[in-house]
Amino acid sequence: MDSSPAGRSDPHIVGGLDGLGAVGDLDDLGALTDLDARIAGCRACPRLVAWREEVARTRRAAFADQTYWGRPVPGYGPADASLLVVGLAPAAHGGNRTGRMFTGDRSGDVLYAALHDVGLASRGTSVSADDGLELYGVRVTSPVHCAPPANKPTPGERDTCRPWLVRELELLRPTLRSVVVLGAFGWQAALPAFAAAGWTVPRPRPVFAHGARVSLGTRDGSAAGSVELFGCFHVSQRNTFTGRLTPAMLRDVLRTAAGAAGLTTRPYEG
Repeated sequence: MDSSPAGRSDPHIVGGLDGLGAVGDLDDLGALTDLDARIAGCRACPRLVAWREEVARTRRAAFADQTYWGRPVPGYGPADASLLVVGLAPAAHGGNRTGRMFTGDRSGDVLYAALHDVGLASRGTSVSADDGLELYGVRVTSPVHCAPPANKPTPGERDTCRPWLVRELELLRPTLRSVVVLGAFGWQAALPAFAAAGWTVPRPRPVFAHGARVSLGTRDGSAAGSVELFGCFHVSQRNTFTGRLTPAMLRDVLRTAAGAAGLTTRPYEG
């Protein structure tokens, strides 16, 4: 098999599945491992495919000797997670390089440090896909699985990617009880995905705000299977460097969401 995702023999891009020009029917995907494999082979958005592979070929100078993933980045975490963290999209030299959500970039440093601080991750850093990081009852995903130019997916790219998130939510549904959405883009993408996956979303649709909390019920009105949705400012450098989002603010949201999910957290000892 060719070693590059687009048929090029480039040793700096991880090889993988080719030819999946559209998302297609996902009902046959009965496990998250199957879903993750399909996501990693998606080529549905030409602009994103071109960008992620160009970044993987040219590489940042600091990573010039590394092999970039250069493909869509699946979610990360256990299949029976009760808490889901939803971001925006992989970073060009973070997840697009390492192949794991929020791994190898400063946004991930902030997120995983906070998860570790409250007892939901085995370590406070996330530098590579083989660094041994484990998440406890938590899964991390995004509504767009490819790194976008300028970190800005288009609405069309968001909508094209939505079936992946819908299927992920369907597969997590037996255990999922709480969701933290990082930023307004993720919030706007997540609400219709939850509706498509079988939850009821309030009308009018709730507006994003840091600290927002919304209950998503089931269509039959039963309490079992309902989900608590929490808004949190994104862990972007813009937000963390300016103090708009502090580590304490992030820990507070994660701790509250974990409690709603039935997960045990620990006090911060920093």
